[in-house]
Amino acid sequence: MTDTTAEKWPVPVTDPLAAAAEPWLTGKVALVVGGGLSGPEGGIGFAIAWLCAQNGAVVAVLDRDAAAGARTVDAIREAGGQAEHFSVDVTDDDSVEQAISAAAARFGSFDVVADTIGGTGVQPMFDATLEQFEQAMKLNFTAVWYVLRHAQKHMDRGSAIVTISSSAAEGRGPGMPYSFGKSALEKLTTGAAGSLAPRGIRVNCVRVGMIWGAFAARGMSEEQRAVRADNVILRTEGNNWDIARAAFYFLTDQARWVTGQTLAVDGGGFRMAPSGAAGSNLK
Repeated sequence: MTDTTAEKWPVPVTDPLAAAAEPWLTGKVALVVGGGLSGPEGGIGFAIAWLCAQNGAVVAVLDRDAAAGARTVDAIREAGGQAEHFSVDVTDDDSVEQAISAAAARFGSFDVVADTIGGTGVQPMFDATLEQFEQAMKLNFTAVWYVLRHAQKHMDRGSAIVTISSSAAEGRGPGMPYSFGKSALEKLTTGAAGSLAPRGIRVNCVRVGMIWGAFAARGMSEEQRAVRADNVILRTEGNNWDIARAAFYFLTDQARWVTGQTLAVDGGGFRMAPSGAAGSNLK
């Protein structure tokens, strides 16, 4: 029964989040680094660019692959959105500055920035050449610093940044230059969050698990894919959209009070096969 003696007051639903719904980015500008469509499965960058466009944002697609960038732009435009490609070499600071300056001159300040670049450096740490090690660190860590340091000049209070890491960053197996780069990236993200907080700019990270997309498809057989999926706690593989949706959350006002965080989107992580416990009778 309803307690008719209870004190009455207005239902507290005046906060914008109480009634918020898509589209989340109407009238905003998104900068997506690595946003090109580089394979039929698509990549995380393309998926983030697509979600931003579908939610009303104008999208600046930065990618070194002109054809991949054009595919993303064409797809967004054909769906009724607005986008433009800007060529960039993320390992070259001057190139990053020029591309970001050109995007800002075209569209104005950035409301959301997503950096999805990464890869290389999967050699055992002591087998890697000096060049391989330095390239992995530059692509997975230093290049992100290039992007953030130039992009933040064109960002205002209320804007947001997301970076993309990997479960390799927390792995306790044999070391690889790639995992070191991603570990440094996660520290870069928390450092940027603290540095940009006084300006009201949020910075977060998504740690990617074993997903299927353009990156995995280039180097994995179907048999390897099945084994890998079975090694996830949920016993399934994820895909680009699982990661993009998590990144998109960070980029919108849904996460307006979240900064400096790394969210693992990995199906629960690596599954340990049952092998008994200390003191048990299992053999």
